[in-house]
Amino acid sequence: MSRWRPPQAKSSPYITQAGYQRLEAELKQLWDRRKHVTTALSAAAAEGDRSENAEYIYRKKELREIDRRIHYLQKRLPILNIVSEKPQNQQQVFFGAWVTLETMQGEEITYRIIGADEIDTSGGLISLDSPLAKALLKKALDDEVLVRHGDLEQRYYIVDIRY
Repeated sequence: MSRWRPPQAKSSPYITQAGYQRLEAELKQLWDRRKHVTTALSAAAAEGDRSENAEYIYRKKELREIDRRIHYLQKRLPILNIVSEKPQNQQQVFFGAWVTLETMQGEEITYRIIGADEIDTSGGLISLDSPLAKALLKKALDDEVLVRHGDLEQRYYIVDIRY
């Protein structure tokens, strides 16, 4: 039996200027880190028997992880579209908007809709590809938004939109 998995859906190619700069900085930092890891790997390989050399095994694994991330960033960065302009109609929700929502319980939550490569749910940053962001797009102030999570339905009201 094979371990075939269907390919993941492509994430949207949009990103903020700050997010793009963070990814470029990460790529540069990874190349610097890779130099140190390859030096340590060469030193560990020189110690002899590699099959029982924990330092060698660890460094090989670390190098694979760094190379995987570098490969991803090198493929992803050229196709990203930097969105730096505010939309003409700032009364609707679009990419880059800070949206304040009110739940049915009266609690207010604020999210910013950004690219998939820069999400941080602890900071209120959600991906353009998320179900909530898809439901919010092109909605206006005081609109009701319905988001389905399996059997659950959550209703929100848009209280504020800012860019």
